Amino acid sequence: MDKSSPVQLNVSPAAINPTQTPETERITSHISPWLTAIAYPLGKYLVLPSYFSKIEIIGQEHLPRTGPVIIAPTHRSRWDSLIVPYAVGHHVIKRHLRFMVSANEMKGIQGWFIRRLGGFPVDTEQPGIGSFRHTVELLLAGEMLVIFPEGNIFRDNQLSSLKPGLVRMACHAQAKIDSKAQEGVKIVPMSIRYSQAAPKFGCQVKIHIGAPLEVNEFDVKKSMKVATQRLTTALETSLMDLDLANPPLFVGT
Repeated sequence: MDKSSPVQLNVSPAAINPTQTPETERITSHISPWLTAIAYPLGKYLVLPSYFSKIEIIGQEHLPRTGPVIIAPTHRSRWDSLIVPYAVGHHVIKRHLRFMVSANEMKGIQGWFIRRLGGFPVDTEQPGIGSFRHTVELLLAGEMLVIFPEGNIFRDNQLSSLKPGLVRMACHAQAKIDSKAQEGVKIVPMSIRYSQAAPKFGCQVKIHIGAPLEVNEFDVKKSMKVATQRLTTALETSLMDLDLANPPLFVGT
């Protein structure tokens, strides 16, 4: 198991450090139009096609064109951070992505770029309410986010236990949606497979995107605890089914 930059927040408001103030916890994010106009085409037309011999994508018709969405991919390599925008990003459905990123990765020139490409930090050692709150705010604003439900990279091609943060945030956002006219939160499962455990030059990639899970079908306003348990099970089942339909491209670990 490796540490990676995009991570899953595993926190409940009750677990927040009480010494943290609202000011220190306030988190924001934004998209730089000029930087995304350069970075994403560079990845799509130069970096990824030059490094990988083949990239196959199945299921893009499942991507919601509007409304609050969480893309929930399996996590097999640091390349996932580029593969996901390639498969579901702005050039596909005209929607920008927001990423939850480890605070350790938000430093220096790398952090400068990440912040302007929709990334926002989470302290993986002591996660605070700020990242949780900002994720809910983005969903209520109808944004599309990327959160890896396994939390870290697992190169053995086996689905690891899902962290609870993704589902908790989706349910909390859904609970705040009162108007039937407002679209509900959707979670889109995604399976990513590489032909090598540690992708090297010439590696192949296969991405399988599943049908979205409608969070409003899990009665979050009736029982948040039951809803999060049922939704976590549903997401885990969807990811397992996608992995079965998207067999490993290599044998071994």
